[in-house]
Amino acid sequence: MQQTVELDEACEVDGVPVSALLSMERKNRYGSVPGLDDEELADPAELEREVVLQEWGPVLSLPVQSSKSGIVPAVDESGGVDWGAFGTVDFQRTMPEFDKARYKAEKLREQLKDVVIIMSIVSERLPGRAKYLVLKYLRMGLVELEHIVHPDMAALARLYLRAMRLREEVRLLEEASEARCRQRLERFLAE
Repeated sequence: MQQTVELDEACEVDGVPVSALLSMERKNRYGSVPGLDDEELADPAELEREVVLQEWGPVLSLPVQSSKSGIVPAVDESGGVDWGAFGTVDFQRTMPEFDKARYKAEKLREQLKDVVIIMSIVSERLPGRAKYLVLKYLRMGLVELEHIVHPDMAALARLYLRAMRLREEVRLLEEASEARCRQRLERFLAE
């Protein structure tokens, strides 16, 4: 149910209707400080940025592995991505095809890096140089993993075997990728 109020000519002040003189006063959604103008206060967007930095600061300060590509897209005013010359048909035509073996080798290399870090942590828990002798015998095949009784030494031995396996897989994948690359080059030169 809507009420309507009719204003007559008596509600006019100096020829201006009352409705034009009335204005709705909007309060600042963040509040105000007594004695300060709203222009002197921090901008609401600036306050939001500070809160986001405070809440996400530890996450944003984590190190990030940089991408291997030197191609960085430009971003225009509306947030769209402009790839420049790299988005053209010529670049797509001349760009080398995706090499699955190299990609897998790169991922395995990252895993190998993680395993080596964990190995260094476990190795610090073992005193002395005897651990290197055990790893040497393990590599030579004189000692089996089941023969190692000490839990930290067994963990180090498992990590060592895993690192050796990953290193071998990376080597094989890179050799296969290089062989395919050589074959493509020979086919290209034969044409």
